[in-house]
Amino acid sequence: MLLNGRLRPAPAVAIRRAAERGLCVLAFLSCGLLPLAASAQPGALPVPVPPAINARAFVLVDFATGQVLASQAADDRFEPASLTKLMTAYLTFNSIRQKRLMPTLVVPVSDRARKAEGSRMFIEQRIPVTVDELIRGMIIQSGNDASIALAEAVAGGEDAFADAMTREAQRLGMKNTSFRNSTGLPDAKHFSTATDLSRLASAIIRDFPEFYSLYSQRDYTYNKIKQANRNRLLWLDPSVDGMKTGFTEAAGFCLVTSARRGERRLVAVVLGAPSESARISESQKLINYGFQFFDNFRLYRARQPVAPLAVWKGSSRTVDAGFEGDLVVTLPAGSGPRVKADLESVQPLVAPIAAGQRVGTLKLTLDGRPLAEYPVVALQEVQAANIFRRTWDSLRLMLK
Repeated sequence: MLLNGRLRPAPAVAIRRAAERGLCVLAFLSCGLLPLAASAQPGALPVPVPPAINARAFVLVDFATGQVLASQAADDRFEPASLTKLMTAYLTFNSIRQKRLMPTLVVPVSDRARKAEGSRMFIEQRIPVTVDELIRGMIIQSGNDASIALAEAVAGGEDAFADAMTREAQRLGMKNTSFRNSTGLPDAKHFSTATDLSRLASAIIRDFPEFYSLYSQRDYTYNKIKQANRNRLLWLDPSVDGMKTGFTEAAGFCLVTSARRGERRLVAVVLGAPSESARISESQKLINYGFQFFDNFRLYRARQPVAPLAVWKGSSRTVDAGFEGDLVVTLPAGSGPRVKADLESVQPLVAPIAAGQRVGTLKLTLDGRPLAEYPVVALQEVQAANIFRRTWDSLRLMLK
């Protein structure tokens, strides 16, 4: 059902029992917008084939839903080059938020930072440099010297900082990532994946919106040296507002791109493109593909009831089931009306029930094909009933 350009859920049309499975199923037909769980398999959606991408690995993700729209070798480990600096930035931003580091703090420049190999912002020991300047030098100019100076400011040394980077990666769910430095310089034990880097990029956008605008800045001048942002898509596509380039001989040309058109944001990761122009063109292909062939829809607002579920031995006979956050899904453009859902409640659902307790599963299909599953929770608590109702319900359950 369409309402003001959005799909709204259709009313429940049937209730059927599946006693042999211990389930009570509430069927909803033609819901349109439905949630995609993390268990949804990439490639399950009947959409046009993604464009051929000239790179070793890539992934395209919808930021709002986390749905993978296209991928290749996305979980294979590769050298991340300067994409590493996304994690250096994440930890730096976190230190500032926790007031362990101030943007105006003047940071001492060590010999290790000053003599850093590769791209630099050209910090010097005789010229004071602040945390804020180092952040801009790292993000916009991709300065290895800035990255090392920030690592030393946050953790006292780059080795300790690299350990913290890996721990933070694990916390963010980056299961195939290991960091050995703050810059992305080659190391056999320094690696990541397209999937993990998309998670990291999304985490920066989500967790530190106050810093994200730095990734769209086209140039920065420090020490009278003006350097342009290496992300050329900032000039070519007005919807692109980040994020980071990377290159080493072993890694090839890499790019994490974030773009917003209307209310949608996509994150693309391209690893191992053969040239600087290729990483731009291939990233542009992915972004255009995602915006052209997919749409986002919201099925339920946060705490909007999906359906009442029967409760046994409770002070109330039912409990409202729903979702604690907005339920948004990415679907092939125009396919919303063909999606169907079954809400399954594990039965018997016996009080007491805590608010937020999982009480069911919403199972989705598109054109009859399994699509995804999403947990449904109780929107309010249900206390245990008095002894008379509990006894009566116990007898009823015995006779079922």
